[in-house]
Amino acid sequence: MSFIDPRGLAFLLYDWLGADRLPERPRFAEHSRETFDAILELSAQLATDEFATHSKKSDREEPELIGGQVRVIPEVKRALAAYAEAGLFAASFDHAHGGLQLPHLLLTASWAHFMSANVATAAFPMLAAANARVIVRFGTAAQIAAFALPEIEGRALGTMCLSEPQAGSSLADIKTRAERDGEDASGRRYRLTGNKMWISGGDHDITENIIHLVLAKIPGPDGALISGTAGISLFIVPKILADGERNDVSVAGLNHKMGYRAIPNCLLNLGEGTAYKPQGRAGAIGYLVGEEGQGLAIMFHMMNEARIAIGLGAAALACRGYRQSLDYARERPQGRALGSRDPSAPQVPIIRHPDVRRMLLAEKAYAEGALALVLYAAKLVDDEATHPDAAERARSGALLGLLTPVAKSWPSEFGLAANDLAIQIHGGYGYTRDFDVEQTYRDNRLNPIHEGTHGIQAIDLVGRKILRDKGAGLVLLGEEIAKTAASAQSRQLLAGYAAALEKAWDRARSAAETLIDLNDSARAQENASAFLSGFGHVVVAWLWLDQAVAAMALPDDMFRKGKLHACRYFFEAELPKAAQHLAFVAALNDVAASMPEEAF
Repeated sequence: MSFIDPRGLAFLLYDWLGADRLPERPRFAEHSRETFDAILELSAQLATDEFATHSKKSDREEPELIGGQVRVIPEVKRALAAYAEAGLFAASFDHAHGGLQLPHLLLTASWAHFMSANVATAAFPMLAAANARVIVRFGTAAQIAAFALPEIEGRALGTMCLSEPQAGSSLADIKTRAERDGEDASGRRYRLTGNKMWISGGDHDITENIIHLVLAKIPGPDGALISGTAGISLFIVPKILADGERNDVSVAGLNHKMGYRAIPNCLLNLGEGTAYKPQGRAGAIGYLVGEEGQGLAIMFHMMNEARIAIGLGAAALACRGYRQSLDYARERPQGRALGSRDPSAPQVPIIRHPDVRRMLLAEKAYAEGALALVLYAAKLVDDEATHPDAAERARSGALLGLLTPVAKSWPSEFGLAANDLAIQIHGGYGYTRDFDVEQTYRDNRLNPIHEGTHGIQAIDLVGRKILRDKGAGLVLLGEEIAKTAASAQSRQLLAGYAAALEKAWDRARSAAETLIDLNDSARAQENASAFLSGFGHVVVAWLWLDQAVAAMALPDDMFRKGKLHACRYFFEAELPKAAQHLAFVAALNDVAASMPEEAF
């Protein structure tokens, strides 16, 4: 059983986002709705047969570090072998690199099946694809052949090595050093020394090679590292070198997580030299990607892809929890109908109790709203790359930049809220290991932290996407919201929501203008998290109304009723919450910033 509703996914892809029109573009000309549907059916089947089947086992039997090698359960390796055999590692890559040239929108929909089945195992191919995409875009032909193609074929997996124990999310403070070491067939060679922390898939026994993308600093003439982010460069550091020798990369330990356990999370030491000295010298061999000092700018391409993928994982787990709690609510008899005074009357399924229906409706609004947000972002990826009109490509890129922090953070926050409700619907059974919703919540709890917390996404949204361009992206988003409101205004059932959306957007735009007019980045970012919370709710309200407009064209059945009712719930129960957050921002509230440290 897939935890992603096939009809709901088809609605989002075709009725709403128009994915069936993508084959009109030259890059996707070999595809059709039939090939898209075949990929989705294959994905749902593989996810059910190979990924979901070891979800609980991989949670119980964590990866182990044995003799310097990380071991995972064999089912993970079998699942990824099946994924590779199906050609899905290569799904979105060019034909020239052995790929299928599948739209990113369809790849994202495919991933939704795997992430809902077993989000931790699905993280391996997600990271490998993003890693390979960076090398294909910025690497040399030799680097593509040596490092990206094995990932595209599923023979190697990849990582992103950013954070360090002393730096956390502050990449300006990384201390990993890269010393120049000549050149060979794979490019300019460096010796890296340092420590990397929180590396998902940092070591394992699934594939023979692991391709690490590592941020490090090249010392200046005086031997000192340049402070800040300007001195950061990006390096390909393979676990196994071209000659078969082991690189000087070792696992210092594993982080034991509350969930998301199938993929090991490692502390890696580079250049320790105690076990591996390639070519007789300590220092992990790495190959420069792009030019020196361009590392962070290049790495942001992988980071942004991963941020949207994290949002997808959170949405997929919200969908999983929703399906599980919905099934449970339909099957679990408890109590009698409200108003019944006959103790001998048969019990009713708990779905007939108003509070359970409230929680299910909230779950549906969160889960399906989150999935819609991530798929919309994926469509922008395709439009930025392949839309036939240059102005639309630029417009899509600007919207994608503005919405990426929302696409990461909102599903992570409210997907988890949906999983919390799933546990509540299960009652006492919900927090026992006999029912899956307990693990689903633990797996999803990682996503509000992965790839940048809510606060970091808020800094990105306010600092980079609003203050830096003086709200230019907001103008574009406002135009899209106005189109939706105009379409909804002409439908009597939706006209009231159109007015509410326009009012909410005015609040969001006004709050953003208040921050821009401050001309003080530090003060503007004091309430960045509150702005992201309010802004995110307005964005998702817009997408719910846009879905409702599309749903109005469907036959008047229960699916259509469900979409329209979920839209109504979001506007009546959720959108009003945005006003509180945005008013907080507009008032330039200083309650947190003014609190003395000693008073905590």
